Amino acid sequence: MKVIIIGANGKVGRLIAQKMSTSHDFEPTALIRKEEQKEYFDSIGVPSIVESIESQQETIAKAIKGFDAVIFSAGSGGATGADKTIEVDLFGAVKSIEAAKANGISRFVMVGAALSDNPESWQPASMKPYYIAKHLADKELKRSGLDYTILRPVLLTDDEKAGKIRIESDPNLLNNEIPRAAVAETILEVLPNEKTFGKVMEMSAGNLEIKEAIAQFVG
Repeated sequence: MKVIIIGANGKVGRLIAQKMSTSHDFEPTALIRKEEQKEYFDSIGVPSIVESIESQQETIAKAIKGFDAVIFSAGSGGATGADKTIEVDLFGAVKSIEAAKANGISRFVMVGAALSDNPESWQPASMKPYYIAKHLADKELKRSGLDYTILRPVLLTDDEKAGKIRIESDPNLLNNEIPRAAVAETILEVLPNEKTFGKVMEMSAGNLEIKEAIAQFVG
């Protein structure tokens, strides 16, 4: 499966690229914003395309043409303002969804955020633009007609081991944290799994192995 990773230079994106680079099931390509980011992906044997999701939709569509699946793991980061959050996390996601549709790429995995459907939990106030962006991007993906899966992790940590996880429909049942490594490994598991199509998976650290947690959730 030929996979384009949008937001590949982020922490989760890099882990996805690393794990896919050693798998026989995937042919990953990193979509990155800057030429100087290529060096890392060259070092792990993952080809890269330099293009920004702040570009026009038609430009993004050209960049991702020919792939079988899209992983959207892009984000503006915590140091930017609300304007950049809306530009990247929302508008960039919407343009990527439309670009996938334009190219006939039906498989789309989105990295969202836990609680993004729960406005009463959007705290502190400074995080509201982020949650609004994630909420609306997910909503657009749900009505896109694509074979989507939305992963919504809680607070991300840099633990090297993925560990065990929990997947729920109700984010109030989750624990507080999850390693980025667990999110990356879950993406590799759900990507070819048709039972995860059309699913929104709120996730945290838990007590089940990743494959077991997915199987229990999808039934």
